[in-house]
Amino acid sequence: MSQIIYLLRHGETVFNTQGRYQGQLDSPLTDVGIEQVQQNAVMLKSLLGNPQDWKIISSSLGRALQSAEIICETIGYDFNDVAKDHRLAEVAVGDWAGLTIKEIEKSWPSLLENTDHYNWYFNAPNGESYDSVVARLTDWLDSVEDEQNVIVISHGLTGRILRGINAGLAKDHALKLDVSQDVFFKLSDKEIHNISLAFDDFY
Repeated sequence: MSQIIYLLRHGETVFNTQGRYQGQLDSPLTDVGIEQVQQNAVMLKSLLGNPQDWKIISSSLGRALQSAEIICETIGYDFNDVAKDHRLAEVAVGDWAGLTIKEIEKSWPSLLENTDHYNWYFNAPNGESYDSVVARLTDWLDSVEDEQNVIVISHGLTGRILRGINAGLAKDHALKLDVSQDVFFKLSDKEIHNISLAFDDFY
């Protein structure tokens, strides 16, 4: 049987509502964020069968762990059994962490030249490069290749890149993948399936 990975993003955070880029800083979920995770968890539960047949792995950042705890409560899984892996953490944006795009534009205008909405993060002073993120996520994927059923709680940009690696997508394509917080993804046989309330089984 093919491996199945369900990939979820944390719910909306306070920094998200303020337009602040979190990177590897942290910010708690909002009430909306909690509802988003609960909604995704209910859909996830309907797809799993026995939750004990699955390995759950979360980014070690607080917003992902808060989301993982909500998911565990919903599907009936012991949160203490969730593995924490920093390789799944959000892309580090160095000196830009916690700032808004206006604050970044004011202090580092030259670093945003010749970038676009999808790739400017990687120009952050003291931040991570795309290749270094690919390396850590590839390492993580290799480490779970013998796991049949995996549930992952990660982040927006990291989730894009992880899906891109898994499906063999080019960088430009991977960085334009959906990062909505009310959808999650099934990765299997190098294919990506979006699962949301618009998914056939949830009309």
